[in-house]
Amino acid sequence: MRNLDFAPLYRATVGFDRIADLMDRALSADLAQPTYPPYNIEKTAEDGYRISVAVAGFTPDELNVEVKDGTLSVTARKGDDPDGKTYLHRGIATRAFERRFALADHVRVTGASHEHGMLHIDLVRETPEALKPRRIEIASATAPALEARAN
Repeated sequence: MRNLDFAPLYRATVGFDRIADLMDRALSADLAQPTYPPYNIEKTAEDGYRISVAVAGFTPDELNVEVKDGTLSVTARKGDDPDGKTYLHRGIATRAFERRFALADHVRVTGASHEHGMLHIDLVRETPEALKPRRIEIASATAPALEARAN
């Protein structure tokens, strides 16, 4: 397995710490990452995305969606069974979990919904006006030169 040293990147750049950290995290990730619960990430519009997480057996009160420092965290904790049921076989996994997603700059969570055993989290990328391309008018340099010659 290859290990990359990002120290030269830190010495030669300013403000790219987050990108380097993301690359470092992706390269050093353990191959045995948890696969529960399964999820989908889909693009719903030009700047819209949806994360769908399979959360069968959990109620909305047992789920928590939180954004902090550019990371979206989805956690679930199953409460005690108030009915006191005895299961002969329990095939629907309701174990506690935490799933994290790194969000790009300017990506904002717009809402979350729970339906049919799926948790849907809608996101939108909002590019600030300062970062959007803008057209620069090109002034004609010939007009002032002609007036200077006339005087």
